[in-house]
Amino acid sequence: MPKKDPCQKQACAIQTCLQANKYMESMCEDVIREMRRCCETQAGKSICCSGFKDSKAPDNESNTQHPLRIP
Repeated sequence: MPKKDPCQKQACAIQTCLQANKYMESMCEDVIREMRRCCETQAGKSICCSGFKDSKAPDNESNTQHPLRIP
């Protein structure tokens, strides 16, 4: 049986948050930040991070909207 993706929980939290907030990324900054943290440490082990691996958080993330690249 394949191992569970280490960042799947964070990826699902992003989807849930976006759906609950009519896809307004600014409302989901906390869960997006958690996904980035997971991907920083688990990128080689997580397929969920494939859309985040080249994406860097802006210096002033809270005031900047940025595109999400979720597979």
